[in-house]
Amino acid sequence: MMNNKRLLPVFIVPSVLVMIPAVAMMMKVEGWAWSPADFVVSWVIIGGAIAAFQIVSSQAPNGAYRQAVGLAVTTGVVLLWINGAVGLIGSEDNPANLMYAGVLVIGLLGSAFARLRSAGMALAMLVTAIAQFLVPVIAVTIWRPDFSPGVVMVFGLNFVFVLLFAGAALLFRRAGSPARFDR
Repeated sequence: MMNNKRLLPVFIVPSVLVMIPAVAMMMKVEGWAWSPADFVVSWVIIGGAIAAFQIVSSQAPNGAYRQAVGLAVTTGVVLLWINGAVGLIGSEDNPANLMYAGVLVIGLLGSAFARLRSAGMALAMLVTAIAQFLVPVIAVTIWRPDFSPGVVMVFGLNFVFVLLFAGAALLFRRAGSPARFDR
């Protein structure tokens, strides 16, 4: 259960962050044209990510576990945000980008099946990294969609997400390993 002190960032941080596009729109900055739904969705995504981190990390057995949760949640939010805003493969309207939603579902289901235990979470994040790796491979071999800004850029950016999910897997693995003291 979250106390009021831990709940405060869940409400304050998203509220402050969605003020950035609101101010940009009031100042008529080009490229900032959010709908009311954009503000609500953004607030829910940011608040949900902070709440998820707070809830899961409050049960963390050690610092490596908290770091792994932070890395996994942040990577998922950034993947969701970029994919929703501009798309990773071509534009945000490219149907190949829907496979990235599958990557996030794999991570969430894997975490649920792991019951948030370190070893299971390490496996869930490894499978998520593999799924992330496969998205552009599948897209280029099956659909051959628009790969603007270029195949190399798409694969490069995708590989950054692969490394981040793999990093979370390694941190979860470390969190589950017994402490070793070398003499």
